[in-house]
Amino acid sequence: QVQLQESGGGLVQAGGSLRLSCAASGRTFSTKTMGWFRQAPGKEREFVAAVNWSVGYTRYADSVKGRFTISRDNAKNTVYLQMNSLKPEDTAVYYCAASTRWLVTGAPTEYDYWGQGTQVTVSS
Repeated sequence: QVQLQESGGGLVQAGGSLRLSCAASGRTFSTKTMGWFRQAPGKEREFVAAVNWSVGYTRYADSVKGRFTISRDNAKNTVYLQMNSLKPEDTAVYYCAASTRWLVTGAPTEYDYWGQGTQVTVSS
């Protein structure tokens, strides 16, 4: 089993920045790809960004390209999501997810483990 713990959410004004962290524990050697997803009230969960542990290949949703950056610290088993130029439409619960596959994908069904989520609220 793999446990994921997100942190770093909060309330920020539009145009501001936040950095989310996701610390992985347990059988972390089984995970190959890490992703961030978000879910706003009344909406489906959507892909934000993903990175694989090895070469650091990344993938982003079009809505966050140029504003968000995903990175990883292999030594700390931690993945980060730096969010800049935040907009009110970025308001959501952000979830960290881990996949045992090397495929860097935005499909939620490809991820095996999920964190509890952290709330991000962007005020206008």
